[in-house]
Amino acid sequence: MTRSFLFLIVLVGAVFVGLNSVFIVDEREKVLVLQFGRVDAIKEEPGLAFKLPFIQNLARYDDRTLSRDLDPIEVTPLDDRRLVVDAFARYRIADVNQFRQATGAEGDQAIAVAGRRLDSILRSQTREILGSVASNDILSTDRAALMLRIRTGAIQDARSLGLEVIDVRLKRTDLPRENLDATFARMRAEREREATDERARGQEAAQRIRAQADRTVVELVSDANRQSEIIRGEADATRNAVFAEAYGADQEFFEFYRSLAAYRAALQESNSTMVMSPDSEFFNYLKSDQGAK
Repeated sequence: MTRSFLFLIVLVGAVFVGLNSVFIVDEREKVLVLQFGRVDAIKEEPGLAFKLPFIQNLARYDDRTLSRDLDPIEVTPLDDRRLVVDAFARYRIADVNQFRQATGAEGDQAIAVAGRRLDSILRSQTREILGSVASNDILSTDRAALMLRIRTGAIQDARSLGLEVIDVRLKRTDLPRENLDATFARMRAEREREATDERARGQEAAQRIRAQADRTVVELVSDANRQSEIIRGEADATRNAVFAEAYGADQEFFEFYRSLAAYRAALQESNSTMVMSPDSEFFNYLKSDQGAK
């Protein structure tokens, strides 16, 4: 009974020691094997690994690509046109031992400490690089080269943290709110000025067209009047020629015909009262049956 109990104790102890000697390295992490607070080994390959039980302990760090969003940064380019830049970076832990020494922490706490220090590096590099160019360069397609310069500068500074900066991107570049309002007001004023110029040019063109139309109307009416006067003159000449021919053929009949026409025009229902001398030549054909004077 005693021997079996001792065997059981030894077996449990062996299992316990074995479990404390074996650990698994996940493919998404790096593991530091620490002995009395000092790094004894670095495990980066995924799989089973061993350590001294009770003497050595583990510190695990994320080996994946991490991202860091920066708070909006206000920069002042060479043309003193202030801009608000929103950026983010992707990075990974390259030297886990140096990373531990730089942060003095483990796990998520170490990531948070390193993230804050990396934010400071990225803000400094962003202000330095973007402050050396004009705002139009930042807003143009040249921004890709600027992001590469920020990344290159951040890589050098991040090595002291054991980090490798993979990429830096500018997500958004805006004007500050007060500058944005002033810019919108300036744009509105510019568009209103352009609209006023367009209206003025339109009114000028309309006046020019109306003047041309009025001139054309005057010319057409004048030409029409001229042609009508010519036609009227020719008609009067033809009529006079007809009258002259009729007068030459039979003078007495012509005078009789003209008198009848005068009677028809004068003696109408609306104008039947006439005050004239009875001896007037107008009544010559009313006095005689033969129409003689």
